[in-house]
Amino acid sequence: MSGLEKALFNLKFTAKQLNRQAAKAGKDEVAEKNKLKKAIQQNHTDIAKIYAQNAIRKQNEKLNLLRLASRIDAVSSRVQTAVTMRQVTASMTNVVRGMDSAMKAMDLEKISGVMDKFETQFEDLDVATGYYENATSSATAVGTPQEDVDRLMNQVADEAGVELQTEMKSAEAPVKVAAGPTEVEEDGLGERLRALRN
Repeated sequence: MSGLEKALFNLKFTAKQLNRQAAKAGKDEVAEKNKLKKAIQQNHTDIAKIYAQNAIRKQNEKLNLLRLASRIDAVSSRVQTAVTMRQVTASMTNVVRGMDSAMKAMDLEKISGVMDKFETQFEDLDVATGYYENATSSATAVGTPQEDVDRLMNQVADEAGVELQTEMKSAEAPVKVAAGPTEVEEDGLGERLRALRN
Protein backbone atom coordinates (compact mmCIF):
# COMPACT_ATOMS: atom_id res chain seq x y z
CA MET A 1 0.00 0.00 0.00
CA SER A 2 1.41 3.37 -0.99
CA GLY A 3 1.44 6.45 1.23
CA LEU A 4 -1.53 7.92 -0.62
CA GLU A 5 -3.61 4.79 -0.10
CA LYS A 6 -2.70 4.70 3.62
CA ALA A 7 -3.75 8.33 3.94
CA LEU A 8 -7.02 7.52 2.20
CA PHE A 9 -7.68 4.63 4.60
CA ASN A 10 -6.92 6.82 7.64
CA LEU A 11 -9.18 9.60 6.38
CA LYS A 12 -12.10 7.23 5.80
CA PHE A 13 -11.57 5.62 9.20
CA THR A 14 -11.51 9.02 10.93
CA ALA A 15 -14.67 10.16 9.12
CA LYS A 16 -16.44 6.97 10.17
CA GLN A 17 -15.39 7.49 13.82
CA LEU A 18 -16.62 11.09 13.75
CA ASN A 19 -19.97 9.98 12.33
CA ARG A 20 -20.30 7.41 15.13
CA GLN A 21 -19.49 10.02 17.74
CA ALA A 22 -22.06 12.38 16.17
CA ALA A 23 -24.70 9.63 16.31
CA LYS A 24 -23.86 9.04 19.99
CA ALA A 25 -24.15 12.78 20.69
CA GLY A 26 -27.55 12.72 18.94
CA LYS A 27 -28.73 9.89 21.20
CA ASP A 28 -27.44 11.76 24.23
CA GLU A 29 -29.34 14.85 23.07
CA VAL A 30 -32.58 12.86 22.84
CA ALA A 31 -31.95 11.40 26.31
CA GLU A 32 -31.36 14.88 27.74
CA LYS A 33 -34.58 16.14 26.13
CA ASN A 34 -36.50 13.22 27.67
CA LYS A 35 -35.01 14.08 31.08
CA LEU A 36 -35.96 17.72 30.47
CA LYS A 37 -39.55 16.75 29.70
CA LYS A 38 -39.74 14.59 32.82
CA ALA A 39 -38.30 17.37 35.01
CA ILE A 40 -40.82 19.88 33.60
CA GLN A 41 -43.68 17.46 34.28
CA GLN A 42 -42.45 17.09 37.87
CA ASN A 43 -42.21 20.90 38.16
CA HIS A 44 -38.40 20.97 38.81
CA THR A 45 -37.43 24.10 36.87
CA ASP A 46 -33.78 24.29 38.04
CA ILE A 47 -33.12 20.69 37.05
CA ALA A 48 -35.02 21.26 33.77
CA LYS A 49 -32.66 24.18 32.91
CA ILE A 50 -29.64 21.93 33.43
CA TYR A 51 -31.11 19.24 31.17
CA ALA A 52 -31.97 21.89 28.55
CA GLN A 53 -28.37 23.19 28.60
CA ASN A 54 -27.07 19.62 28.29
CA ALA A 55 -29.39 18.94 25.33
CA ILE A 56 -28.26 22.11 23.53
CA ARG A 57 -24.59 21.28 24.20
CA LYS A 58 -25.07 17.75 22.82
CA GLN A 59 -26.87 19.15 19.77
CA ASN A 60 -23.97 21.57 19.09
CA GLU A 61 -21.47 18.74 19.63
CA LYS A 62 -23.34 16.59 17.11
CA LEU A 63 -23.39 19.38 14.52
CA ASN A 64 -19.68 20.13 14.97
CA LEU A 65 -18.76 16.45 14.64
CA LEU A 66 -20.88 16.14 11.48
CA ARG A 67 -19.26 19.25 9.97
CA LEU A 68 -15.78 17.89 10.71
CA ALA A 69 -16.70 14.45 9.32
CA SER A 70 -18.02 16.15 6.18
CA ARG A 71 -14.78 18.09 5.68
CA ILE A 72 -12.70 14.95 6.17
CA ASP A 73 -14.93 13.08 3.75
CA ALA A 74 -14.38 15.82 1.14
CA VAL A 75 -10.60 15.52 1.56
CA SER A 76 -10.97 11.73 1.36
CA SER A 77 -12.80 12.09 -1.96
CA ARG A 78 -9.97 14.22 -3.36
CA VAL A 79 -7.37 11.69 -2.24
CA GLN A 80 -9.48 8.88 -3.76
CA THR A 81 -9.51 10.78 -7.05
CA ALA A 82 -5.72 11.12 -6.92
CA VAL A 83 -5.29 7.38 -6.24
CA THR A 84 -7.65 6.51 -9.08
CA MET A 85 -5.94 8.89 -11.50
CA ARG A 86 -2.58 7.36 -10.65
CA GLN A 87 -3.95 3.86 -11.36
CA VAL A 88 -5.57 5.02 -14.62
CA THR A 89 -2.33 6.67 -15.71
CA ALA A 90 -0.40 3.46 -15.09
CA SER A 91 -2.99 1.45 -17.04
CA MET A 92 -2.96 3.91 -19.93
CA THR A 93 0.83 3.75 -20.06
CA ASN A 94 0.63 -0.03 -20.44
CA VAL A 95 -2.05 0.28 -23.11
CA VAL A 96 0.01 2.79 -25.10
CA ARG A 97 3.05 0.49 -24.95
CA GLY A 98 0.91 -2.41 -26.16
CA MET A 99 -0.55 -0.32 -28.96
CA ASP A 100 2.91 0.81 -30.04
CA SER A 101 4.08 -2.77 -30.40
CA ALA A 102 0.87 -3.71 -32.24
CA MET A 103 1.22 -0.77 -34.60
CA LYS A 104 4.80 -1.76 -35.39
CA ALA A 105 3.73 -5.33 -36.15
CA MET A 106 0.75 -4.37 -38.37
CA ASP A 107 0.29 -1.75 -41.01
CA LEU A 108 -2.78 0.51 -41.10
CA GLU A 109 -4.31 -1.19 -44.14
CA LYS A 110 -4.31 -4.57 -42.37
CA ILE A 111 -5.83 -3.07 -39.20
CA SER A 112 -8.54 -1.34 -41.24
CA GLY A 113 -9.28 -4.55 -43.18
CA VAL A 114 -9.57 -6.60 -39.98
CA MET A 115 -11.92 -4.02 -38.42
CA ASP A 116 -14.11 -3.92 -41.56
CA LYS A 117 -14.32 -7.69 -41.65
CA PHE A 118 -15.22 -7.78 -37.96
CA GLU A 119 -18.04 -5.27 -38.47
CA THR A 120 -19.38 -7.24 -41.46
CA GLN A 121 -19.33 -10.51 -39.52
CA PHE A 122 -21.03 -8.84 -36.58
CA GLU A 123 -23.81 -7.53 -38.86
CA ASP A 124 -24.18 -10.98 -40.47
CA LEU A 125 -24.52 -12.47 -37.01
CA ASP A 126 -27.29 -9.96 -36.26
CA VAL A 127 -29.10 -10.95 -39.47
CA ALA A 128 -28.86 -14.67 -38.66
CA THR A 129 -30.02 -14.11 -35.09
CA GLY A 130 -32.97 -12.00 -36.29
CA TYR A 131 -33.97 -14.70 -38.79
CA TYR A 132 -33.76 -17.38 -36.11
CA GLU A 133 -35.88 -15.32 -33.68
CA ASN A 134 -38.53 -14.65 -36.35
CA ALA A 135 -38.66 -18.33 -37.34
CA THR A 136 -38.92 -19.43 -33.71
CA SER A 137 -41.69 -16.97 -32.84
CA SER A 138 -43.63 -17.90 -35.99
CA ALA A 139 -43.33 -21.62 -35.23
CA THR A 140 -44.46 -21.08 -31.65
CA ALA A 141 -47.43 -18.96 -32.72
CA VAL A 142 -48.54 -21.52 -35.32
CA GLY A 143 -47.94 -24.49 -32.98
CA THR A 144 -50.49 -23.39 -30.35
CA PRO A 145 -53.95 -22.38 -31.60
CA GLN A 146 -55.32 -19.16 -30.11
CA GLU A 147 -58.58 -20.87 -29.14
CA ASP A 148 -56.74 -23.35 -26.91
CA VAL A 149 -54.76 -20.53 -25.33
CA ASP A 150 -57.93 -18.52 -24.65
CA ARG A 151 -59.76 -21.58 -23.25
CA LEU A 152 -56.91 -22.43 -20.89
CA MET A 153 -56.61 -18.82 -19.74
CA ASN A 154 -60.37 -18.64 -19.07
CA GLN A 155 -60.28 -21.93 -17.16
CA VAL A 156 -57.42 -20.77 -14.95
CA ALA A 157 -59.10 -17.38 -14.49
CA ASP A 158 -62.31 -19.11 -13.33
CA GLU A 159 -60.33 -21.14 -10.80
CA ALA A 160 -58.41 -18.09 -9.58
CA GLY A 161 -61.46 -15.83 -9.42
CA VAL A 162 -62.29 -12.33 -10.56
CA GLU A 163 -58.98 -10.75 -9.44
CA LEU A 164 -56.98 -12.54 -12.11
CA GLN A 165 -59.44 -11.55 -14.86
CA THR A 166 -59.03 -7.87 -13.99
CA GLU A 167 -55.26 -8.23 -14.01
CA MET A 168 -55.41 -9.90 -17.42
CA LYS A 169 -57.56 -7.13 -18.88
CA SER A 170 -55.23 -4.44 -17.57
CA ALA A 171 -52.19 -6.39 -18.79
CA GLU A 172 -53.65 -6.74 -22.29
CA ALA A 173 -54.48 -3.06 -22.69
CA PRO A 174 -51.05 -1.40 -23.08
CA VAL A 175 -49.55 -3.97 -25.48
CA LYS A 176 -48.23 -2.28 -28.63
CA VAL A 177 -47.00 -4.06 -31.74
CA ALA A 178 -43.57 -2.99 -32.99
CA ALA A 179 -43.29 -2.19 -36.68
CA GLY A 180 -41.32 -4.76 -38.69
CA PRO A 181 -38.49 -4.01 -41.11
CA THR A 182 -39.30 -2.22 -44.34
CA GLU A 183 -39.39 -4.10 -47.62
CA VAL A 184 -36.02 -2.70 -48.70
CA GLU A 185 -34.42 -3.72 -45.39
CA GLU A 186 -35.97 -7.18 -45.64
CA ASP A 187 -34.63 -7.67 -49.20
CA GLY A 188 -31.15 -6.66 -48.03
CA LEU A 189 -31.37 -8.99 -45.05
CA GLY A 190 -32.59 -11.85 -47.24
CA GLU A 191 -29.64 -11.37 -49.61
CA ARG A 192 -27.16 -11.39 -46.74
CA LEU A 193 -28.77 -14.52 -45.29
CA ARG A 194 -28.46 -16.29 -48.65
CA ALA A 195 -24.82 -15.21 -48.81
CA LEU A 196 -24.25 -16.65 -45.35
CA ARG A 197 -25.77 -19.98 -46.27
CA ASN A 198 -23.54 -20.29 -49.36
